[in-house]
Amino acid sequence: MPSSCGPAIITLGCRLNIAESDAIRGLVGARDVVVINSCAVTNDAVAATRRAIRKARRDRPNSELVVTGCAAQIDPASFAAMPEVTRVIGNSDKLNPVAWGSSEPVIVRTIDRVLDTAPQLAGGFEGQTRAFVEVQNGCDHACTFCAIPAGRGPSRSATIDGIVAQVEGMVAAGHAEIVLTGVDLSSYGHDLPDTPKLGDLVEAIIARTSLRRLRLSSLDPAAIDDKLLELLTSEPRVMPHVHLSFQAGDDMVLKRMRRRHSRADAVRLVERLKGARPEIAIGADLIAGFPTEDDAMAANTLALIDDCAIVHAHVFPYSPRARTPAARMPQVPPPIAKARAQALRDAAARRHHDWLSAQIGTITDILVERPGTRGHSPGFADVRLPPCPPGRIVTARLTQLEGDQLIGMPL
Repeated sequence: MPSSCGPAIITLGCRLNIAESDAIRGLVGARDVVVINSCAVTNDAVAATRRAIRKARRDRPNSELVVTGCAAQIDPASFAAMPEVTRVIGNSDKLNPVAWGSSEPVIVRTIDRVLDTAPQLAGGFEGQTRAFVEVQNGCDHACTFCAIPAGRGPSRSATIDGIVAQVEGMVAAGHAEIVLTGVDLSSYGHDLPDTPKLGDLVEAIIARTSLRRLRLSSLDPAAIDDKLLELLTSEPRVMPHVHLSFQAGDDMVLKRMRRRHSRADAVRLVERLKGARPEIAIGADLIAGFPTEDDAMAANTLALIDDCAIVHAHVFPYSPRARTPAARMPQVPPPIAKARAQALRDAAARRHHDWLSAQIGTITDILVERPGTRGHSPGFADVRLPPCPPGRIVTARLTQLEGDQLIGMPL
């Protein structure tokens, strides 16, 4: 972190936080402030937030230090009590200009009001080639392991017209690729007049903008509408990369998690996706060691990596979150949960390596990212390139694999 005065935004957690951090950057202006945009998805994420706070104070001893994000919303008092912290701003106010201009020592409000739309964000992402658009916030579901609804509140959506206008602005600012983000992205639109679905939003962006590449953040497999499925499998400007919130591959665990899909649903969805678009890359969130999980249940989740051709796996050992139902269930010993998580990571790494190896010799389009010597393919393979102008989409032949990175030579 630079030691000079001026704003510094430190982002932990999800893509939604990345999107909101860019908006915060515009709200704080040129002030001498460090903002920690926190995550609370696991206990480790909360601990990482505390470490980031302490490091930021060491690096910037005289700067204002503000903590915001989910961890700040869920447990504001504990962060306000840290001597390094100047102010705490909850998620309900993190995009409120009044909150950032206030001189109050601590600003915390419960996120109990229903907003007509999700917040609209800045028109571009300075220094980045890929931009993120928040189209939905909050969650109306009650997964037994999750504390995020307490940090984000009820589901609410931005309007299609507002999102299209924002995407147009980002395209004009030079962004060739945009990622739609949300806490529960698949629930988009249920709170709006005429109850549009996520597929309607994607269709409008494709039809009404000149955006070249569109990605979606994590999707609930139980809530992918037919139009969205069609666009994911047939529209070339929608990237062939789907990240699915599976969480587990065992029906009893899924039931105890209070998920809305079964193992068979997950497998059937991937079969439909890959049957219509074979190159589509499947990503998934998976939790190891959920309470009551036995060896057979863990084996079912492990087998899901092959059964669903998962090449981008986000694996987490279960982390009990205060005031969630799962925290009161019989717990799996942490060493067992960690061992099961490692088994999932090993299987996912093997699948990822095989997927990358199969692409050697193919030709694909790469979005060049800063500093201009790497980028990502449509399926989100990491590719190293000779120096190219950042922000361009270049056609390259993938010539070899070094570690987990493909080597691309522009044509």
